[in-house]
Amino acid sequence: MEHNLIVERSEGVVTVFLNRPAKMNALSAGLMEDLRALWLELAADADVRCVVVTGSGRGFCSGADVDLLASDRSDENRTVEEELAFLPGDRLDVPVIVAVNGVCAGGGLHFVADADIAIASTSATFLDPHVNVGQVTALEPLTLLPHMRPDALRRMVLLGSAERLDAAAAERAGLVSEVVPPEELLDRAHALAAMVVKGSPTAIAVSRTILRTAQADGLSVHLENGWNVLRAHWNHPDSDDGPRAWSERREPRWEQRTIDAEDSK
Repeated sequence: MEHNLIVERSEGVVTVFLNRPAKMNALSAGLMEDLRALWLELAADADVRCVVVTGSGRGFCSGADVDLLASDRSDENRTVEEELAFLPGDRLDVPVIVAVNGVCAGGGLHFVADADIAIASTSATFLDPHVNVGQVTALEPLTLLPHMRPDALRRMVLLGSAERLDAAAAERAGLVSEVVPPEELLDRAHALAAMVVKGSPTAIAVSRTILRTAQADGLSVHLENGWNVLRAHWNHPDSDDGPRAWSERREPRWEQRTIDAEDSK
């Protein structure tokens, strides 16, 4: 875990750094497994009052590692809940503050959607490049929908990497609630966390649960459907050639074959 994550503790606040800076903190199988284990550990620690998540180096999280996208996922049988267990929100009873310090792309958007409070530095950028590497973007848009302006979200989904939002545009679209200079980002996140720590732990936990339950109402059905369609698309040639083309620095060879409706059930 020490290789993929840096974890710091201070006065009830746990700060978690995604720590693959050479890969812009891209999500690998190892990193996601370490995150799942960390949330279980923190959930059992009564001294934890707030969690801050940010990235090491210049990036926040550049999405799924291209090696993960190119791997054989045909035997993947996880449920959507298990797939998203690398996120802290539903695994913890304390608020999660996400501080986006740089590029936040693809799967990195999950952390923003999952956050109780999301802030960004002026150097942060946001994009969803799934379609550019032949991947279905299903789960991220669904979880972002309660937060973002729908028109801004549709542009990110359909235009892919051509629609890159800077921090100010992300704030206007509802992705983040506050933008600060890079040198102030972590201090601001910790200041917000200190405000959380001053409140009643029980009152905050119950109030947070009410908000998150209302937000999740009805979303689970759509997430399950999105997960099924996403997995069915793993058998589509575009899902294979997209990551290969990215790695080989060539134009992808897209095919017109659609996904059989029966494949997504």
